[in-house]
Amino acid sequence: MKNILTLLTLCLCIGFLSAQDGSYAPTDNAEKVASEGPIMEFSDVVVDYGTIKQNAEPFRVFKFTNNGNEPLVIKHAKGSCGCTVPTYPKEPILPGETNEVKVRYDTKRIGKFTKTVTLTTNEEVSKRVLTIKGEVLKPEAEPAAVPLSEPSILNGGN
Repeated sequence: MKNILTLLTLCLCIGFLSAQDGSYAPTDNAEKVASEGPIMEFSDVVVDYGTIKQNAEPFRVFKFTNNGNEPLVIKHAKGSCGCTVPTYPKEPILPGETNEVKVRYDTKRIGKFTKTVTLTTNEEVSKRVLTIKGEVLKPEAEPAAVPLSEPSILNGGN
């Protein structure tokens, strides 16, 4: 029994040491599989509107490139609420091509915001999330009217 335990321990140690010697290297085929298919790469996945006035320009653009070796297809794009509306290319984006996802935020809504757009694609990881953020300022109050309690030309006083 003691000999069997010793032999088993020796086999485990040899197996452990051979696995640790660094002799395993991925084959070229394994590396190709990891990089095949469409690969959507964005210049930025967060767009900051900054601080803007109410009813300011509502559109922002996310530029991307298909760095894969197969056509990229955006199947669907959905904003996190009705105030965030994405527009995306419906046709396949060929390898090496650049295109854009355009997002419209409802800038009549006052206050800070952070919204997302979720893209569904034909990539291996099929969901992509883009973020817009910023702050829409309340319009400045209009100056008060001329007070009529004091005599003036406007209220008949001299």
